[in-house]
Amino acid sequence: MFKPAGSRHRLFVLFALAGLASGCAHFQPEPISPRKSIVSFDERSLSDPGLRAFLAANHVAAPATGERWGLKALTLAAFYYQPALAEARVELLAAQAAQITAAQRPNPSISVTPGYESGIPNIPSPWLVPVTVAWPIETAGKRGYRIPQARRLAEAARWDLVGTVWQVRSRLRAALLDLDAAERAESLLADKELAQGRVAGLLEGQFRAGSVSSFEVAQARVALDATTLARQAAEGQVGQARVQLAGALGVPSRALTGVKLSFADVEALPQQLVQPQVRQQALLDLADVRGALDRYAASQAALQLQIARQWPDINLGPGFAWNSQLAGDREWQLGLTLTLPVLNHNQGPIAEARAQRRLAAAHFLTVQTTAIGQIDAALAAYRSALTRVATATSLLADLERRLGAVRSQVRAGELQPLDLANAEVAFDAGVQDQLLAHNQAQQALGLLEDAVQSPLTLSPSALRAAQDEPSRASQ
Repeated sequence: MFKPAGSRHRLFVLFALAGLASGCAHFQPEPISPRKSIVSFDERSLSDPGLRAFLAANHVAAPATGERWGLKALTLAAFYYQPALAEARVELLAAQAAQITAAQRPNPSISVTPGYESGIPNIPSPWLVPVTVAWPIETAGKRGYRIPQARRLAEAARWDLVGTVWQVRSRLRAALLDLDAAERAESLLADKELAQGRVAGLLEGQFRAGSVSSFEVAQARVALDATTLARQAAEGQVGQARVQLAGALGVPSRALTGVKLSFADVEALPQQLVQPQVRQQALLDLADVRGALDRYAASQAALQLQIARQWPDINLGPGFAWNSQLAGDREWQLGLTLTLPVLNHNQGPIAEARAQRRLAAAHFLTVQTTAIGQIDAALAAYRSALTRVATATSLLADLERRLGAVRSQVRAGELQPLDLANAEVAFDAGVQDQLLAHNQAQQALGLLEDAVQSPLTLSPSALRAAQDEPSRASQ
C-alpha cells in the first residue's frame, strides 16, 4: 500500500526519535549512608580476602597468622584501603571522561513547525508541516585544539595521582618509623630505669653507712623519677604511633591488634639516593614537575582554541515543507547561519588564555625551583644525619668497651658495684643517643625519598598497582 510522502517523513522522524531514546544513558541513584560507611570502615582488617588477593596480584605474599608485616606489604595495604587514593583515582577518571567530551562533535537539531493556512482556495487540508535541520559545523580546527587540551589535563591528573601515591607511602613509612622509634625508646628507658634504680639503691645503702651525703641520694632519686616519667610517656607514644599507623593504612586501630610488624625496612640507611644521577633524574620525573608541565601544555592548547574562536562556526539549515493533501506542494530551503564578528573578535577570552599560559609557565618554574631546593636540602640533611649516626655509633662502641672494662674491674675487686651501675647508666644513655641519631637519619631519608621519588624506593610496578582501582571482596 502506498503511503503519502508526509506520512513517510513523519514515520522517519518517529523512528529517529525512538532510536535516540534507546541510546541514551539512564540515571542510577547511588545513595551514601554515613552509618553504613562507618560500619564498613570498622570491618576493615589485614586479613581481608580482597586485600590478600590484591597482594597476590602484585606478587607479594600475604603474611600468614603470626608472621610479620613489612613495609612492602603494608604499602600495598595502604594502596588498597586509603580513601585519598580512591579520590585521586576518581579525579583521574573525571579528567579522562573530559577527553570524550572534548572529542565530541556537535549534534544536529531538527525543528518541526506545523502551520495552518486557510487562505488557499480548494485546498483539501490547510495544514503545512515544515521540517528544518540545523547542522553545526565547527571551523578553524577548534575540536583539534580541545582534544590535546583535555589530553594534557588528563595526564596532569595522572601525575596528581602519582603524587598522592607518594604521599600515602610517605605517611605510612613515617608512621612505621615512629612506632619503631617509640617501641625502642620504651625498651631503652625501661633498661635505663632499672640501671638508675640500682644506682639509687646502692647510694641509699652507702648513705646509711655514712659514705655519701643525702644530696647524692636525692640526685639519684630525681634522675630515676625523671626516667620513670619518660618511660611512661614512651608507653603513651607507642599507643599513639599505632593509631597513626592505622590511619596511614586506612584501617581502624583495632585492625592492628595482634598484628606483628617488621621494622627491617626502616632500619637500613642506603647510600644510593645520594648519587648525582638520582638527583638529575628526579628533577625531570617528579610528579609535581611533570604535572605542571602538562598543565602548561594544556594552557597552550587553550590559547589556540580561543584564537580559533575568532572564526565563527557555521550552521547549515536545510528545510522541507509539504502539504500532505495537496499534490505538488513541496518546498525546499537551504539556510546558512553564522555569527558576525562585528562587535568583538573574542579578545577577552584570548587575553585570559594568554594570562593563564603565563601563569602556568610561572607555576612550572616555581614547582621546579621548589623541587630543586627540597632535593638539595634533603640531600644535605641526610648526609649530615649519616655523619651523626657514625659519631653516635663510635661513641656507643667506646661506652661498651668502657662498660666491659668496669665489669672486669668490679669482678677483680678494683671498683665498686656503684661504678658498674653508673657505667651501665652511661651506656644506656649512649644507646639512647645512638637511637635518636638513627631515627633522625631515617626521618631525613624519608624526606629525601619524598623529594626524589626514585624507583630505587618505590618500584614502577608498585606505582602501577596504586593507580589501578583494586577490587574489594568484603566491602
